[in-house]
Amino acid sequence: MSLQRRLLTYLVVCAPLVWAVALFVSIDRARHEVNELFDTELIRLARQVHARLPGTAAVLPPAPAPGSVGSGEADVRDLAIAVWDADGRLMLADGEGAQFPRVDGAGFVDERINGNLWRVYYLRSLAGEGMVAAGQKAYERDELVFSLTASQVVPWLLVLPLLLVIMAWAVRRALAPVHQLTAELRGRRADDLQPVPKGQAPAELKPLVDAMNGLFARIEAMLARERRFTADAAHELRTPLAVLRVQWDVVRRAASGPERAQAEAKFTAGMERMSRLVSQMLALSRLEATHAASLTTEVQWPTIVEHAVNDCLVLAERRRIDLACEWPPRGRHPMPLLGDEHLLTVLLRNLLDNAVRYAPRGTAVTLRVAEEQLEMENEGESL
Repeated sequence: MSLQRRLLTYLVVCAPLVWAVALFVSIDRARHEVNELFDTELIRLARQVHARLPGTAAVLPPAPAPGSVGSGEADVRDLAIAVWDADGRLMLADGEGAQFPRVDGAGFVDERINGNLWRVYYLRSLAGEGMVAAGQKAYERDELVFSLTASQVVPWLLVLPLLLVIMAWAVRRALAPVHQLTAELRGRRADDLQPVPKGQAPAELKPLVDAMNGLFARIEAMLARERRFTADAAHELRTPLAVLRVQWDVVRRAASGPERAQAEAKFTAGMERMSRLVSQMLALSRLEATHAASLTTEVQWPTIVEHAVNDCLVLAERRRIDLACEWPPRGRHPMPLLGDEHLLTVLLRNLLDNAVRYAPRGTAVTLRVAEEQLEMENEGESL
């Protein structure tokens, strides 16, 4: 899934969820405020009725018909009043107030009358001579709550499609730099390793652009090393190859006997020089490509010495050279070092090769691995 589609999905899913939570909180707070308002009105109505009632029963005027002038938006039939005397006889009742049960206490009580839920407030006089009850249908309160909430929610629902279109446009505009970077990289040639300009890039993309520019710089440096190595190899191998071609011609034309043996020995020596040259050039290329920060591996000298000695055994046997290796006393670590074991093997092999090659035939070559240094000893002529 693309980043743009993922962002749009998150917005489309999360926005309705947030709206639903906000709607629930709004309804709850609206219901709380409406209940406080109407409960206060019921208390006031009960007190007014209680204060105005005479000692005899009073008659209330009939409620206006629904929809008539003066009836108001709220149906007064959703309100009811009941009054009892000290003996518990009903003195006055309005609407369904006659069906209010008389209770012993005072305060608010939720009663279900004729299938409808009523909110009834009971007020008892201090002298205990009577009780007044004022009630209202809970449906009236819920209707007001939902009408207030709908007046806020409906406009938001109507503009929801427009909001989604605006969010899609905003996400597309916000991701425009990513598309521009993609188009710029896709249109580049394979050999174009110029840094990507980051002047107009957003702050979030600048680390990515810096990383790509660093990668381009490393690739360009690597390609430069490869081109330089190819040029050096072509230059260095031109002369040895010409010499080998001449020596091969001499070998082919030489007669059997000492002359052919001498030509073959020279040809073999030339092949060995070629092999050493190629190995040294490969080692140099590897050394240039190795970053100093990566040399964090502890060197294992036994492995390095074993590989270097094995590489020189053929030459040592041909020249009847006795190879020996001396190590520090038991309990002491040979020269501690962090480095590239392959490069150190090449270095030690070159040292051994030179020591064996230029030592007199039938002598010995000794490699000493001390605690702080390496030593190579042979019986060659001192300079």
